[in-house]
Amino acid sequence: MLYFTSIGSPLRDLRLVASDEGLVAILWPDDDFRRVPLQAMREKPAHPTLVETARQLGSYFAGQLTRFEVPLDFRGTDFQKSVWRALLAIPFGETRSYAEIARVIGRPTALRAVGAANGRNPISIIAPRHRVFGSTGALTGFAGGLEAKEYLLRLEQRIEAA
Repeated sequence: MLYFTSIGSPLRDLRLVASDEGLVAILWPDDDFRRVPLQAMREKPAHPTLVETARQLGSYFAGQLTRFEVPLDFRGTDFQKSVWRALLAIPFGETRSYAEIARVIGRPTALRAVGAANGRNPISIIAPRHRVFGSTGALTGFAGGLEAKEYLLRLEQRIEAA
């Protein structure tokens, strides 16, 4: 069974989804179930993982948190999970290219597959998809939109500079 709650953020409202094992997804208002396929959910704002995730996201947006510590329950293929785990290893305030992620997971020629896995990352912000750029250094797609990606990068730069 999956549980959800919605929270406000400086960007837009976010839907947090958790299982009994951990956080399953952070969904944007325009997310659909093709990008992040999920089973039926029940609203449960008091679920411990949802409460803690909301607290940590609030601290992050307030510029007081640089490392998330919530249990994660990634749901995807083994390849996708390897990409998402590589995202978790990107240090706060730093960025990586798709090529660098592909090398980290031992699949240096799998750039398109890495890009596709990034696009399906269900736990954006915490698994920092916003820290990944195209090979030219250009901003690339982000489930929350490029404005949200720019906001998150600027937020992290301000926190690092403080």
